[in-house]
Amino acid sequence: MKQKELEIILQKVPTYEQPNPFIEQYMTPANIAADIIYTACQYDDIQDKKIVDLGCGTGIFSFGAKLVNAKEVIGIDIDEKSIEIAKNYAEKNNEDVQFIIKDVKDVDIKCDTVIMNPPFGAQKSNRWADRRFIEKGFEITNVIYSLHLSKTLDFIEKMILSLGGEITYYKKYVFPIKHSFLFHTKKSLKFDITLLRIITKT
Repeated sequence: MKQKELEIILQKVPTYEQPNPFIEQYMTPANIAADIIYTACQYDDIQDKKIVDLGCGTGIFSFGAKLVNAKEVIGIDIDEKSIEIAKNYAEKNNEDVQFIIKDVKDVDIKCDTVIMNPPFGAQKSNRWADRRFIEKGFEITNVIYSLHLSKTLDFIEKMILSLGGEITYYKKYVFPIKHSFLFHTKKSLKFDITLLRIITKT
């Protein structure tokens, strides 16, 4: 499957019905998700591997990984509604992906690769959420693909170094967020974000 074909399929993954601002539910755009999946394929981090999608939302990374022949895919999210949407889509499209409702701090499933778009930690109620996701990634895998606000990279890099990890790849994107909540004052916003490929153990 070509990257553009994957992007077209991922555009069909349903988004949040009522996104929760306190846990920063912003769906990764299909073009960015497809590009990240293909980047991971180029590093041989998906095919025939066990993948965990932390904070999976409605499952766009989970479905993408399965479509490019991951051996096993598990999507994990704290939000029951998101998991329900993901499960319904998987059943409707006969996709063999497991979805679990669980807080990231309680995840203990070992895997080959973690792919995630963690909360950016922009809301006061969700401060340091991205840190918790990275720390969990270090506990359960050797390879992490993670998206972060570009302006926070200095902090993220220092944290990864302190945990004994290494960043082997960077790629920048522009992440559009449509007007979703009452406190949004513009029709859409654009954020500079950066994908990191992190090796957690050498």
